[in-house]
Amino acid sequence: MITVVGSFVVDLTAKTPHMPVPGETVLGRSFKMGPGGKGGNQAVAAARAGSQVNMVTKLGDDEFGRMAVKNFTSEGINLDYTPIVSDESTGTALILVDDTSENMIVVTPGACGKITEADVMAAEDVISKSDVVVVQLETNNEAVVTAIELANKHNVPVVFNPAPYHEFPTEILSKVAYATPNETEAGYMANISVVDDASAVAAAGKIHDMGVKTVIITMGKRGCLVYEDDTKYEFVSAFRLDNVVDTTGAGDAFNGGFAHAISVGMPLYEAVRFGNAVAGLSVTKFGTAPAMPHKEEIEEFLKNH
Repeated sequence: MITVVGSFVVDLTAKTPHMPVPGETVLGRSFKMGPGGKGGNQAVAAARAGSQVNMVTKLGDDEFGRMAVKNFTSEGINLDYTPIVSDESTGTALILVDDTSENMIVVTPGACGKITEADVMAAEDVISKSDVVVVQLETNNEAVVTAIELANKHNVPVVFNPAPYHEFPTEILSKVAYATPNETEAGYMANISVVDDASAVAAAGKIHDMGVKTVIITMGKRGCLVYEDDTKYEFVSAFRLDNVVDTTGAGDAFNGGFAHAISVGMPLYEAVRFGNAVAGLSVTKFGTAPAMPHKEEIEEFLKNH
């Protein structure tokens, strides 16, 4: 069982020939609205991979909040610890995807940016029974810190995805089993510009020195750097796919897939490979949560690669 503490936002996604420059209006090719947010995406990825998932977030009492409830329920995700409030709107993400499949995103967290310590503490029972707890930075630090400390109290390993990056109390890193930044986030955490393999290793080493047991830097098409200590690290290649249509949510796909794999007892490198497969499959479809692959797809893909 996995508990995800974090964000839900509704994705408002437009396909555009190219990214507009300031002051420019571009005629888009298509528009889609659907469920998203790093927490929500990771929860759906883990659930579709085969995990029982609890989602701890906060929703507004509005149409987007009702969309969230419908989406999570249809995925079999437990919402018993997700309050619905009338004084905040449900979060939104404005997403542009261009013809090269690159993206630009503006997130307004809304209700999920106001998760309180009490909201997370209310989920202590399921957190204590979880195999893995997943946390991101797309919500407030109060929620992040409480979730990590509560998981640590009950000896539940934490997958901490420090995205989108903002300042947080770094002392919590000593309670994190797996940190999964991308190159940019790793650079912020380590104060090192990650531009090649050597700088990735250096950044991972600094993050490890902050207390994280295992650092996994996700590097897009390059794959991942898995760093356990200064004598034990390895680059794991991504899967090569020709039919990439939308890279939005690939990091969330990796984290959800990786969390599932760890929760069912896969060894570290096998779990990373599983996460890479989930991420690879997700970019062959348009959207974020709706693009997450199901267990049968993942298993078939791994069998053939």
